[in-house]
Amino acid sequence: MRLTVVLVLATLIAAFGSSFQYGYNVSVVNSPSQFMQQFYNTTYMERYHSPMEENVLTLLWSLSVSMFPLGGFFGSLMVAPLVNKFGRKGTLLFNNIFSIVPAIMMGVSEIAKSYEIIIVARFIVGICAGLSSNVVPMYLGEIAPKNLRGALGIVPQLFITVGILCAQVLGIRNILGNSTGWTLMLGLTGIPAAIQLLLLPFFPESPRYMLIQNGDEKKATKGKKVRCHQHKKSMVHKKITPNRLNRSLRWQLISIVVMNMGQQLSGVNAIYYYADSIYGSAGVRESDIQYVTVGTGAVNVFMTITVFIVEASGRRLLLLCGFGICCGACVLLTVALNLQETVTWMPYVSIASVIVYVIGHAIGPSPIPYVVATEMFRQTARPAAFMVAGSVHWLSNFIVGLVFPFLEVSLGPYSFIIFAVICLVTLIYIWLVVPETKKKTFLEVFQMFAKRNKVELNLGDGDLPLKELKESPQDAQKATPF
Repeated sequence: MRLTVVLVLATLIAAFGSSFQYGYNVSVVNSPSQFMQQFYNTTYMERYHSPMEENVLTLLWSLSVSMFPLGGFFGSLMVAPLVNKFGRKGTLLFNNIFSIVPAIMMGVSEIAKSYEIIIVARFIVGICAGLSSNVVPMYLGEIAPKNLRGALGIVPQLFITVGILCAQVLGIRNILGNSTGWTLMLGLTGIPAAIQLLLLPFFPESPRYMLIQNGDEKKATKGKKVRCHQHKKSMVHKKITPNRLNRSLRWQLISIVVMNMGQQLSGVNAIYYYADSIYGSAGVRESDIQYVTVGTGAVNVFMTITVFIVEASGRRLLLLCGFGICCGACVLLTVALNLQETVTWMPYVSIASVIVYVIGHAIGPSPIPYVVATEMFRQTARPAAFMVAGSVHWLSNFIVGLVFPFLEVSLGPYSFIIFAVICLVTLIYIWLVVPETKKKTFLEVFQMFAKRNKVELNLGDGDLPLKELKESPQDAQKATPF
């Protein structure tokens, strides 16, 4: 099936209004961190007439960073009930409240002289990111034909990287990353949400959701923007017991948990949350750090664009190559950090290691897990699966954001060896367990996992007991997207 104007616009608006904010808020606190910490210290002194202790400042700053992924964890827990009640598009529209409100809060935090507002706002905007990081891939995966599902599945990750780069550019000292511009920089996250709130209502809901879960064929086929094959609705009458259901999803659930843990515990967000600190430890001059950070972000965007070859290369190959590159880069960075005081050119090796790591993560671990998660589960199980995947994703992200500053102090240059081991373990699991899902329908992927789960299922089998079963192969065909 060909790409249509409606499909392109729906993809861009959903990704810009939601995924962009995820990336922007990952990186937005990195560049102005010293000015924000000065604000924390100044506010504390005005309140208590004594300077803030170093360990208290470190804890408050770690909370400011890690509240975002903690909010993402709670946002992920909200995915299943919201997408089932409001639909995919409806959830994205509802989610904008979790962006616009904290944007205002962070924008007025300096005037209010309260660092607590920033911490709370970071938690709320994290809820927005937790919802969007799950719902956008689900929405795009359901509106895309199978020959475009991999390519469109990369679009959210592309906008995440663009959001990271925008925050890094705005964080340059001469732009907004200074003592007077950081509050405006934090508040700008509400603009994409406002744009999405205005434009997304004009685009249709996921046809698969409208037909299979709502049973509304008229809305699923309504308008010239949506093209659906006309087939008579038929239901499957082969009953599946709950025990058989649990066995049929066992390896899919394990796989999405391992891939999302590997994605986050591999250390990617340690680099984005604390990039300036890492480059400073690597011996990069302070005046050059901001430009090196922007350069790394630009490489990340470029490499994500190249991953549109996913339909040609396959998901599994990109995951294996990506985690392998990240593992090697972490080892190289550890060596470079250890030798930087004795070898003058080691800072350049450290920079190269980080860039290689970013390249490796961009081609596989960053974009592919959500693409594969969409393909591993049937329509009725997908919201719950994304809730599990998102919860693991954000909880792991929270752990990295909270623990890394203390890890860096205690282990020094050896902190990245932990990330290398996690990359290696994830790579081995993917090699042994995760199949290739390229150009396969949802039902075909389900059948592939049925063999590994040691249950016999025909493509016509549902994934729920008879009274709850709502999807059939004919429905899957009828819900052909834009």
